[in-house]
Amino acid sequence: MTDLVSDSAPRAGTRVDAQPLLRVDDLVVEYALRGKTVHAVSGVSFALRRGETLGLVGESGCGKSTLARALVKLTLPRSGRVLFDGIDLTALSGPDLRALRQRFQIIFQDPIASLNPRRRVADLIAEPLRIAGVTDAAERQRRVIDVLAAVGLDAELALPRFAHEFSGGQCQRLCIARALILEPELIVCDEPVSALDVSIRAQIINLLEAMKARYGLTLLFIAHDLAVVKAVSDRVAVMYLGKLVEIAPTNRLFRGAGHPYTALLLQAIPRPDPEAPVPEHVPVGEPPSPLAPPSGCRFRTRCQRAAPRCRAEEPALQEIAPNQFVACHFPLAGDAPRGEAVP
Repeated sequence: MTDLVSDSAPRAGTRVDAQPLLRVDDLVVEYALRGKTVHAVSGVSFALRRGETLGLVGESGCGKSTLARALVKLTLPRSGRVLFDGIDLTALSGPDLRALRQRFQIIFQDPIASLNPRRRVADLIAEPLRIAGVTDAAERQRRVIDVLAAVGLDAELALPRFAHEFSGGQCQRLCIARALILEPELIVCDEPVSALDVSIRAQIINLLEAMKARYGLTLLFIAHDLAVVKAVSDRVAVMYLGKLVEIAPTNRLFRGAGHPYTALLLQAIPRPDPEAPVPEHVPVGEPPSPLAPPSGCRFRTRCQRAAPRCRAEEPALQEIAPNQFVACHFPLAGDAPRGEAVP
């Protein structure tokens, strides 16, 4: 596997260790659906260093959330490995997996749906401590109060209440508190701000940044909003139809995308200028079905640079610039001819 750990400098204020905390090798996740196979994640590989934030972007249905759930073994992969601090999660089960799970957590996309409506906040936040074997009730209460204060909630007001008594932004703060209560090293953020208003998004993003600095977290941040990803990520990985098509340091990717699909995503970012030029290129047609992904390059059916080679040969991630890896036979940084979308 190509080592996709960036050597570039992280964002200011970020402390990043050289050794990866999380390494994913050729991960495959598939589902059976009415006698057919859904190819949700197909051979994804990357590495995430300690203290780093990796943004993951792509269209709805490209496999981002499935990948997130597979990384914490909420979804079982068909093949491949997920190495957390050198330990293969795919080979663990039972007490061993439960013990290691204290070191990584996930924040789900829908904050309200992920909180049990029949339990009070005091029980919701303390539950991970009980599962982890913290038997001292006073210690559990102290840690719950501390973590609620850390996410900006008044424990005295919050503890006796139910989730439905909070706003969406407050519920997401509760979810962050629940993820932090065990003081994990890695948090997978599965679109944590997509269901929130713009003003609340900014609060949650700032909160995540503060918690990362306070607890020394490593983050995998999944989002649709490229502006959000640019603000929080050290590197960005772009996913299309179950595969990574580009991964690069954030500033480099936003200066010049190497994959045609990444370029289209960047062109789609709204600009508050009514006189802004209309994007030159738009994707051809609709995304293919994960039940029957195209041969070769999966983006070729919508790509204006596609050529016959794209149908016959699947592109591998190749380094086209320092720390910028692109899965394309004709990357934008090259001098490849333009063609028609290949059906």
